[in-house]
Amino acid sequence: MFHHIPDRTQNRMRVLEQIDIADRADGTPRMERLRQIPPETGRFIAILAAAAPVGAVIEVGTSAGYSALWLTLACQTTGRTLTTFEILPEKANLARDTFRAAGVEHLVELVEGDALEHIADIGEVAFCFLDAEKEVYADCYEAVVPNLVPGGLLVADNAINHRHTLQPMIDRALDDPRVDSLVVPIGKGELVCRKL
Repeated sequence: MFHHIPDRTQNRMRVLEQIDIADRADGTPRMERLRQIPPETGRFIAILAAAAPVGAVIEVGTSAGYSALWLTLACQTTGRTLTTFEILPEKANLARDTFRAAGVEHLVELVEGDALEHIADIGEVAFCFLDAEKEVYADCYEAVVPNLVPGGLLVADNAINHRHTLQPMIDRALDDPRVDSLVVPIGKGELVCRKL
């Protein structure tokens, strides 16, 4: 998977990584920043998505499409597609540009709008990556977990660097009898939940 990343995908990843570095350096206002995951988190979620059981692969919070590019590597490996949700029109447009530039439009369905209005329609979810506004994490968790297939995975970003904000949701996941959960210290911290 990582040894054969298509050139177009690698090139777009590099462009987005450079934009993200510049955004953080110049103090770009929070809502305008891409706020994407680091490459090691991308590799982590791609491995998990590739190992997930049969079912849908979804992402809540597309931003400019960087994490989606990692997930498309898993989708190519497993013969699946990714459904990704972005609520902000300007970021959805950036993501469309990303998918075109990387040549992965055929692997991605971008849904512009509130994921909470659509998750129930997805059906059986094998893998979900959650990287949206922290205020919606708890609601997204409660919407996704019932739809996870046995062995299905939900991975929530920012479990360490936003732990104070996310602590109630993290505690819920760690105590939830429907899933086995732990926080993994990769990138900004990943809450990994596996449906029993």
